Amino acid sequence: MNADLRILVVEPNPERVRDIVDALREAGWSDVKALLQMSELNQTVREFSPDIVLIDLTNPDRDTLEHISHATETAKRAVALFVDQTDENLTQAALNAGVSAYVVDGLQMDRIKPVLQTAIARFKMMRQFHFELNAAKQALEDRKTIDRAKGILMRQRGMSEDDAYKLLRTTAMRQNRKVIDVAQALVTAADLLS
Repeated sequence: MNADLRILVVEPNPERVRDIVDALREAGWSDVKALLQMSELNQTVREFSPDIVLIDLTNPDRDTLEHISHATETAKRAVALFVDQTDENLTQAALNAGVSAYVVDGLQMDRIKPVLQTAIARFKMMRQFHFELNAAKQALEDRKTIDRAKGILMRQRGMSEDDAYKLLRTTAMRQNRKVIDVAQALVTAADLLS
């Protein structure tokens, strides 16, 4: 558990806020800020820059979930949402909004620590998944560009595919650049000349 986490608690009931903050401190988290008004969420997130946002709602709706997603920037931080009641559509909307933990039956003080730990772990896992997915997409795009550059060299110089790649690679080494950068420059030049 990381005791240095900055936690923002969003709860409209001041008494309940005290209970939540006390439970968080008992669990080992001390950098906690409470927010009573959902309307101040955007500004508070910008100013406080929490690692995790804990939101306790009685009855969420799609608009609220969308607001939470944008305000908390769910791609940058974990969000644990506690609700008293839900339905299948709201559950799906919460997951689509990027909520890391969606807990039905409200916030129980004895469940705060394991739920937040789970939310943080899930957030890290999803962030790693997105990173790997983006890396794979970029690798595929780079491969397409390199293949296109090889095709240009093969047509213009009558080279084999292996020789075209060797030329790209030796040019990259000579210029102290990456193969993808040389390939991109060749493709861009070919597009300009066609």
